[in-house]
Amino acid sequence: MKMAGLKNQVVKGLKIVIRYGLIVLNDGFICIPAKKDLIMFESFNGNDVNDNPAAIYHQLVADRPELKKTAYFGVKPRRYRELHAKYPDIQLVKRFSFKWVWLMAHAGFWVLNSRLPNWWCKNKGTVYIQTWHGTPLKHLGVDIEHVAIPGTKTADYYRQFTREAARWDYLIAPNDYSKQIFRSAFQFHNQFLDIGYPRNDVLYRQNTPAAIQQLKQRLVGDANATVITYAPTWRDDDAIQTGQYHFELPFSLQRFFEQVEDNTVLVLRPHYLVKDHIDIKGFEDRVKIIADEDIANLYLITDLMITDYSSVMFDFANLNRPMLFYAYDLEHYRDQLRGFYFNYQAEIPGPLATTEADFDAYVAQFAKQGDFPDYRSQLAGFNAKYCEWEDGAASQKVAEVILGGIKK
Repeated sequence: MKMAGLKNQVVKGLKIVIRYGLIVLNDGFICIPAKKDLIMFESFNGNDVNDNPAAIYHQLVADRPELKKTAYFGVKPRRYRELHAKYPDIQLVKRFSFKWVWLMAHAGFWVLNSRLPNWWCKNKGTVYIQTWHGTPLKHLGVDIEHVAIPGTKTADYYRQFTREAARWDYLIAPNDYSKQIFRSAFQFHNQFLDIGYPRNDVLYRQNTPAAIQQLKQRLVGDANATVITYAPTWRDDDAIQTGQYHFELPFSLQRFFEQVEDNTVLVLRPHYLVKDHIDIKGFEDRVKIIADEDIANLYLITDLMITDYSSVMFDFANLNRPMLFYAYDLEHYRDQLRGFYFNYQAEIPGPLATTEADFDAYVAQFAKQGDFPDYRSQLAGFNAKYCEWEDGAASQKVAEVILGGIKK
């Protein structure tokens, strides 16, 4: 135990030394004038090349192919090899490497969907476009009464969040509801881009029978399968230790497949922290765990979305397809853990199951009817409210902001 404690102290000390070294480098490099056509992208702190930043990147290089030479994605060092093989045509750079420090320090634009450490400074010539990564159902930022992330004090979390948001020059809002919450929860006072989410453009551009069949064949091995996707949120307070979380499927796979047709495939979209800890033994041929695929492609192949409190409900609503809400821990999540911005039970655009028996019954209803007829009008109203700014052109609008900045 003493040796383990000593090792942890040494590792912690080395991290502090490395951090201060990076700060010194950064402080020097940001004195160099920003290079307008140097654009740095990151998604989920370098975990992948996806989400809004990827959609913007692809649009930008389609409009101006020469920018492929000066546009980079920052990725986690441990993910570099895998992502380089997956995206060979995109320039990747390891986060916090010397090259990354140099590029970030004099980039003309940062395009990110999550926060940077407060100790990382921005060149005065850098334009920071924050895309964020979801329409908020759960409380965000300073609206969270008690932050349940291990090792994080609520007051520190507030301070870090608002300091970071103050650096954003632009913040994308998918709808007016989100815009008002972002303004309050982030205490954001710079410029909003009222355009919808770039990552959802594909839902308008690729929502055709031929494209969907091709995606189904690639992702689940059957172009004609009925695909039911389960995409739950992650529980902030269900940690083994910092960065490690539990995940137990809250329904029986045996009973699930008793309710559906033989050509039904269940896709599980877990949080990346728990993707390797899900037991599907005995159902490997009918259950697909897909954690790393662009979630927009999962939306396109999904005939029924099952979720709980995840913001996937807002993105998936663009397709006007049925949703089922399985909120087995509703009271705890709503009242103790995160809290909701809206009346969850009144506004969700599909049936709500809080017990496994109800869940099984609704799955069986979908299998028979292919829909939840009683919720069609509610889904239409939900789409009108939360997808109001989505039109398949958000990526183009952000690309125009960047290209306009380069011309200046």
